[in-house]
Amino acid sequence: MTFEEFVEARLQALLRYAVMLTGDPHTAQDLVQETMIRAQLKWRRIAAADMPERYVKRMITNAYVDLHRGSWLRRVALRGVEVDSGVPEPDHADGHAERDQMWLWLGRLPRQQRAALVLRYYEGLTDGEIAEVMRCPVGTVRSWISRALATLRTSVAPTVTVDGGAKP
Repeated sequence: MTFEEFVEARLQALLRYAVMLTGDPHTAQDLVQETMIRAQLKWRRIAAADMPERYVKRMITNAYVDLHRGSWLRRVALRGVEVDSGVPEPDHADGHAERDQMWLWLGRLPRQQRAALVLRYYEGLTDGEIAEVMRCPVGTVRSWISRALATLRTSVAPTVTVDGGAKP
């Protein structure tokens, strides 16, 4: 398979994977573009591998984990200014509120934990396959997934008091 054939066949799937990792389509596009440039330079070695797509996903995962590692740069979420037109409009965001909240919760996870969750639940990989992609022991993968799910459970589930009422 040539590099061009690989890109034509798998680019959209790789982009979807990167969006799941980053939570931002623009960052995902940059990540995939940078990775594909590096992959093209190493294509002979990648094509010789048993599973070229898994090799490229590993490259994307590593680039994501290394993204701004140790950098003083922090992302700032910019919010648009609301303009009151006087006419109430239906709030189209209600349908997306739950999904957006999940993106926020995922965004708070450490990069390795988020990558492990995406590989498990979005890509459907086993612990061994995730360990191979992330180049770590299987136990580490299990630990990252366990910690990520525990963090998400505490974020998602409201805190409940002994009498059954929700805490403010």
